[in-house]
Amino acid sequence: MLDDRAKLLLKALVERYIAEGQPVGSRTLSRASGLELSPATIRNVMSDLEDLGLIASPHTSAGRIPTARGYRLFVDTMLTAQREHLAAPSLPPDQPQRVIANAAQLLSNLSHFVGVVMAPRRTSVFRHIEFLRLSERRYLVIIVSPDGDVQNRVVFTDSDYTQQQLVEAANFLNAHYAGLAIEQVRERLKTEVEQLRGEIVQLMHTAVDASSEALEQAQGEVVISGERNLLEVSDFSSDMTHLRKAFELFEQKTQLMRLLDISSQAEGVRIFIGGESQVVPFEELSVVSSPYEVDGQIVGTLGVIGPTRMPYDRMIQIVDITAKLVSNALSHHK
Repeated sequence: MLDDRAKLLLKALVERYIAEGQPVGSRTLSRASGLELSPATIRNVMSDLEDLGLIASPHTSAGRIPTARGYRLFVDTMLTAQREHLAAPSLPPDQPQRVIANAAQLLSNLSHFVGVVMAPRRTSVFRHIEFLRLSERRYLVIIVSPDGDVQNRVVFTDSDYTQQQLVEAANFLNAHYAGLAIEQVRERLKTEVEQLRGEIVQLMHTAVDASSEALEQAQGEVVISGERNLLEVSDFSSDMTHLRKAFELFEQKTQLMRLLDISSQAEGVRIFIGGESQVVPFEELSVVSSPYEVDGQIVGTLGVIGPTRMPYDRMIQIVDITAKLVSNALSHHK
């Protein structure tokens, strides 16, 4: 447990390092903290903070920099966001995809880092379904969504079916369940298909699972804006390895999706600091994120990705405001 003096010195060190990007020495820290302490006393406190893993001494520098644990303690207990007036334009609700793209660009422009937005998760609904026999116990499921998007999935079953049986199963699903969410279809299949042969029911369950996976993957889009901003950040421009890792993250998107999914499970702004867990895979990156809503229901997440040395108070405001703008633009107000 840190005493008030140690907390104040750690806060001053983190703020100075965020502002200047240089290791902070005891003399600088004495002036920044406003405490009337001797350099020797400050060095002793910094040594204690280093022993606790909150700060580190890079190379042979006499100064110290925050570690992931130091940033986390600063963010959780010492951060006092000052409300600034951010000139954030409204997002016109004409097209959801345009709102998402505009939001990513807005996040990037305001933060000068990278803006990311996970597109809204819609209810998985099918308009039409068909089965095509490819070979023994191997079938193609063709799913058409209400907006005309077509997804295909190959499924394998324990039993073999004739094309006539496939047509029978597809006709039943289209006649009774078209327009319903996949989860609703799954629940109703459990109780409403006694009139069909058991093997056809098993085919339907397999098809519904494949449809759910196909429709969910079709919606898993992450919109990214401002990757080139990282070229202007000294933390990255001076180390091509760090920059390459960051761009690999943006290209793969799988890790980003996992991160944004975690963010959507909590209310309000969340901060993920690189190096403190496996959530953010690179020690040099931090993510400030927030879920957004449509008509009161959380449907996606957005955020800012930048160096761990970022002005967290300002990023919190930018992300919070943008989440509210997106929620307002996508909601159907009466």
